[in-house]
Amino acid sequence: VQLQASGGGLVQAGDSLRLSCATTGLTFNKYAMGWFRQAPGKEREFVAGISWVTTTVYGNSVKGRFTISRDNAKKMVILQMNSLKPEDTAVYYCAADSLLGDLRVSPDYWGQGTQVTVSS
Repeated sequence: VQLQASGGGLVQAGDSLRLSCATTGLTFNKYAMGWFRQAPGKEREFVAGISWVTTTVYGNSVKGRFTISRDNAKKMVILQMNSLKPEDTAVYYCAADSLLGDLRVSPDYWGQGTQVTVSS
């Protein structure tokens, strides 16, 4: 199983960014997918998750600004990030688990990270 995240970059506060995570080796339509982030010196934080029946859940710090979606045909999960803030700066990781609840705690699979930097 491989999860390949992409789309990170350097943006200014208030800008938008779209992260993608492509998967291989996964029965994608039977897995919950999600995003986590980790800023320097901080613990890893849950950002958003989407079940295989498209139930979504968000971390409190991103509610109303970020949107997670999935494309089962392309086996991809997308994180649309709007109204970005400097405190959103982190390495973002995609993850997968058979259950959305378990995804938030201990995902079965992790992808490599993509850096998001938001300047003020």
